[in-house]
Amino acid sequence: EVPLVESGGGLVQAGGSLRLSCAASGFSFKDYTIYWFRQAPGKEREGVSCISSSDGRIAYTDSVKGRFTISSDNAKRTVYLEMNGLKPEDTAVYYCAADPWACTGSVGNIVPSAMVYWGQGNQITVSS
Repeated sequence: EVPLVESGGGLVQAGGSLRLSCAASGFSFKDYTIYWFRQAPGKEREGVSCISSSDGRIAYTDSVKGRFTISSDNAKRTVYLEMNGLKPEDTAVYYCAADPWACTGSVGNIVPSAMVYWGQGNQITVSS
């Protein structure tokens, strides 16, 4: 059983919108924080946003604040990332991940190796 399964993504023009979904299974969803990471070609994987399933705490990295919205449907064990006002620099493979620690404001500095579970990754391409 794959613990995190992503869907959504694709190709969009600059200024457009997309939504990613991350469905969790096989672990205690309410005890984990779900993250979205992204990795652009030639760059390191960076934390984009997180949400704590237990208390709904949310954080975003500065470059997506005001444009991306993370949300969680605990009944469906699914986390969403709504992305509006997309820019070419948002082009990357987007991954969801999970760890048992709280979502903090320093999501952009989160170390990917700290994650316990990973999704398969979805390509987002924003054309100019």
